[in-house]
Amino acid sequence: MADSLRRLVNNESCRTLQDKLENWYKDYYMNSCDQNLNCCCEIIEMNSRIQGQLFTILSLTAQEGGHYAGVETIKSRLLPWLGTCFSNSSIAKPIENNINLLQESLEKDRQLRELSASREREIQQLDSELNSTRVQLSMVQQDLTETEMDLEDTKTRSATALLAAEDEIIHLRKQLKSLQAQEESRQRSLDMLTDYERQLRTLKDEIAVLSAEKSVLQSRLSRSRSPSPVSQHSRSCSPMQKELQKELHKELVPSSPLVSRLSSVSRKANLLARFSDAYAQGRLEAQTLLKRFIDKMETVQRIIYIATVESFHVAKMAFRHFKIRVRKTLSPTHIGSEELEDAVMDYVICHLDLYDVQCSVNDVIRAMNVNPKISFPPEVDFIVINSFIKEICCIAFAMQTLDPPLDIAFGADGEIFNDCKYRRSCDSDFTAPLVFYHVWPALMENEIVIMKGEAVTKRGAFWSSVRNVNRSRSRSLSPVHHHGCSGKSGVSRSRSPSPPRNINTRF
Repeated sequence: MADSLRRLVNNESCRTLQDKLENWYKDYYMNSCDQNLNCCCEIIEMNSRIQGQLFTILSLTAQEGGHYAGVETIKSRLLPWLGTCFSNSSIAKPIENNINLLQESLEKDRQLRELSASREREIQQLDSELNSTRVQLSMVQQDLTETEMDLEDTKTRSATALLAAEDEIIHLRKQLKSLQAQEESRQRSLDMLTDYERQLRTLKDEIAVLSAEKSVLQSRLSRSRSPSPVSQHSRSCSPMQKELQKELHKELVPSSPLVSRLSSVSRKANLLARFSDAYAQGRLEAQTLLKRFIDKMETVQRIIYIATVESFHVAKMAFRHFKIRVRKTLSPTHIGSEELEDAVMDYVICHLDLYDVQCSVNDVIRAMNVNPKISFPPEVDFIVINSFIKEICCIAFAMQTLDPPLDIAFGADGEIFNDCKYRRSCDSDFTAPLVFYHVWPALMENEIVIMKGEAVTKRGAFWSSVRNVNRSRSRSLSPVHHHGCSGKSGVSRSRSPSPPRNINTRF
């Protein structure tokens, strides 16, 4: 019983009933008839629930007192109240019927309100979805507008970069002309200095000859006065021999360190100018010759680039062999305080005309014939660009005599584009990060770029280059030799591996 009473107290049903009565009293005149009836029915239902709980507590309390406990209280208080309720039962039945009808009507109204509320919620949800869709559509339109603006900016930047490249080319040409003018003035100064040295050497030779004649005359005079002319004659011959040996040695050695430094700087500037001319003029002439046989510009540019790379490789090998032969020749007769290596290098610089450039050209053409990237098609013989290859070989050979020597940068198809080494060609994709193929190599000095090269960049460059290499290898297995090409020479267009390269000298 105590638990039931405690639950009743904790529910606070009586307090809630009192609050509802007070609220109904406050809003009675403002409510409609249906609202007042609903409040009344709600209060009756709550009151009946409280009465049911109280009857349960009454039953439990009577059971706790035994069979006859609480009988007087029930008779005096509960039974009269129940009798009053039963006496009014006939009147309560119509009221209960009316209440049932009211409850049914209220239930239907509630269902209608819930249905209308659900419809309104659905409409609001659809409106919110429509608004979100409109917002997304506006965002997409804004993104499209921004993309168009970015595209226009990219086009503008590309045009600006192209104009800047053209301005840079014009500026470099002006610098080249000024450097050429300075080089010409320096060359004139060096020519004058060379003339002075030649005159000085001639005077020294004349002095040596006069000294020799003087010694001969003195020996004759002493022979006419002395009884032992043989020993005097032997002593008078030795100074002339020493002087002649010294003069022969001076032919191989520069006269002073200043002259050597000036010669190195002027030769470097001259070689840079020749390399730039080979890019600006010789390369274009070679392209014109190759376009007579090959229509694809990519293949023509690849051929010229590979010819340049192979020319540098062959020229460096030829320089090593040439230097070894000079060292072997000079080492038995080398005299003086100068190092043998310096004497060898000076001799090579003074006798660049002994370089067998035609042999190097033949080696370059043989290497190009077996190159998998350009060995097909066979309708053109690489001998048509013989003059271009010859000029590159001469430039590369002379660049090895500088201190430090100059060399070209290594390039591979599909590598990441390096803006410090290369310029993009006009037909490149300026947003592509990889090199499709190279047009001209970069010139390096101790891993430092002193003259940029040129490369073509495109999207998917690596896979395109791989497919091109595989296709060229598969097609160049059995090429057809073409005999109708003009400008043929003794170099055959075979596809066999190139033989060992021998560097001939003219010693």
